[in-house]
Amino acid sequence: MGVDVQGLGQVSLTADDVSRATMFYRDVVGLAHLFEGGGMSFFDLGGARLAIGPKGGEAEHGSSILYYRVGDIDSAHAVFEAKEVTVLEAPQEVHRQGNTALWLAFYRDTEGNAFALMEERQLET
Repeated sequence: MGVDVQGLGQVSLTADDVSRATMFYRDVVGLAHLFEGGGMSFFDLGGARLAIGPKGGEAEHGSSILYYRVGDIDSAHAVFEAKEVTVLEAPQEVHRQGNTALWLAFYRDTEGNAFALMEERQLET
């Protein structure tokens, strides 16, 4: 018997500059900022939280890649390009299943962390 996982609760990233990362995720990505505490900054991810904390210390670990679901990946990509976000991979279709196509695009934030946008597009039949 496994653990009853009910969804993503929180994801953490490390940053060289928590204030700079807070501005990036609030002002560029557009996440709702919840609060700051203990030298960390917290955002709402539709019920889950993103916690950004300083690098260093016992809890230091590698970065996670966060996949942000969007309704229109091309429009979101255009916003990021206009705001000079580092693009690692432009939007592209990566998988088809049934009547949907998965599109992904990859970027780098101000702290060197990779993150992605994803859209599941309905295919015309």
